[in-house]
Amino acid sequence: MMLLIRVALLLLLLYLLFKGFRYILHPKRKLELAIEQKKYHFYDEKDNIRKNFIATLKGVIFEGEKYLGTDHESFTVVSITMNVSNPSALSGFTLQDIRFLETEIYKRYPKARIDWKDPIQRLLEGK
Repeated sequence: MMLLIRVALLLLLLYLLFKGFRYILHPKRKLELAIEQKKYHFYDEKDNIRKNFIATLKGVIFEGEKYLGTDHESFTVVSITMNVSNPSALSGFTLQDIRFLETEIYKRYPKARIDWKDPIQRLLEGK
């Protein structure tokens, strides 16, 4: 009976350790932490075209919608529409910050055209 309790406790401990490591290493957790700390983070499932990517900078969350198309050689992401989830959080954002985000997106999707929705679009048109 005592051996059975020890085995059950050992299995419970191993299960909790496994769940703890999965929680710590989960990419969504890193994104949430970057939002809280107002740091840059880029979360994307590059292999899944249907899933939008999320980028955060200075506590502002940007969502990029990917569109698949063809170039001369293969199917690839040809267009990305960027949207700000909370436009009121853009206070203090500069054109340099937008350019930084664009360069980070171009690193991952070099053949894509980036279209920004309001209010970023108005900032870019007024440059």
